[in-house]
Amino acid sequence: MNKSTHFAGQPTFSQLIKLIPKEIVVKSIRQTNSDYYYKKFNTWHHLVTMLFTCYGHCHSLREVVSGMRALEGRLQSSSIHCFPARSTFAEANSKRDCHVFELIYFALKGHWDRIYPDSRKTFIVDSTTIKLFQEIFHGAGKTNKNGRRKGGVKVHMAVQETEYVPTIMHITQAAYNDMTFLKNVNLPMESTVIMDRGYRDHNLYKKWEAQNIRWITRAHTNSYYDVKKRFLLSDESKKLGVKADIYITLGHPAPHVPKVNCRLIKYISPDKKKRLEFLTNDLTSKPEIIADLYKRRWKIEVLFKRLKQNMPLRYFLGDNKNAIQIQIWCALIADLLLQVIMSQLKRKWAFSNVVSLIRLHLFNYLNLIAFLENPEHARISSNPTDIKQLKLHLSG
Repeated sequence: MNKSTHFAGQPTFSQLIKLIPKEIVVKSIRQTNSDYYYKKFNTWHHLVTMLFTCYGHCHSLREVVSGMRALEGRLQSSSIHCFPARSTFAEANSKRDCHVFELIYFALKGHWDRIYPDSRKTFIVDSTTIKLFQEIFHGAGKTNKNGRRKGGVKVHMAVQETEYVPTIMHITQAAYNDMTFLKNVNLPMESTVIMDRGYRDHNLYKKWEAQNIRWITRAHTNSYYDVKKRFLLSDESKKLGVKADIYITLGHPAPHVPKVNCRLIKYISPDKKKRLEFLTNDLTSKPEIIADLYKRRWKIEVLFKRLKQNMPLRYFLGDNKNAIQIQIWCALIADLLLQVIMSQLKRKWAFSNVVSLIRLHLFNYLNLIAFLENPEHARISSNPTDIKQLKLHLSG
């Protein structure tokens, strides 16, 4: 009889949970006192329950609670001994401080940062909105003809170029201005920040200039500037789509408006023939390099799409701000653990395919790394050291 060589001593879900060092959770609990008043359903149980929600794509409290009850035996290896009632789970989502899950996410990211190839200081900044009821989070935009208006939660992120998870993140209501988030972000000296044209603040540009931070953005349609000098273009730059390279003073001539000396690059993409205008304080790099750097901003759009399509962020388990923020932070933790797994694989996988396979085999006894490397060839091995080897492989 055909049997799988990928057999492991613990279910796939438990192997994912093992990637979270317990000391990270304990430290976060101490900082927030998140277990105060809770006798059984502590923060660890809450975290594991939320990760079960994410990986199992559960859309309701009933699905989560009944699903965990049915799999009680296979959840023992995840160090979970409390299976909450719906009321207990709903109350924890409503009242346990969501800040503890934020701390766990960033501490966990710091723990696994060594899996990335380098630490270049290039940050891509953007935000995305998740639509909700107006009564929970105030929305942005116009009111509909019927007088109703959608609310929403806005997720602000700064992602490093070499990573696939947010380095800096803040959750607000959709009506929150993007620039307010960026003003409160402290970027390292000599770093690069890439952003769309919605982030327009001349005072911030001047501040970054003083900190030796390079910024790249698109010119707004109503931007006012004075031309100071036109740079000659090389034949190579012209072939790559650069139409003009101009040194300008950005800002309206009114005396109260701050002025910024920067560079305007006019560009037409060779493939889509789209006209673009870039602004940057980088006066030395070739114009085509600036255009290429801005193209990398698309990476954060891919991250937004990945989270919305593969994590349960369309159906929320609670109807209050705290519950919604808990679900978002736990979705990011679930996503981070999958990125850790994928970074160990030689075989290339689409993220959505990995999510689907893990959901199908969430409580099967598989050596996850070995299975994802070669799922087509499966023969049996019940070696009890498989799971230990997996853990050493990931933390070595």
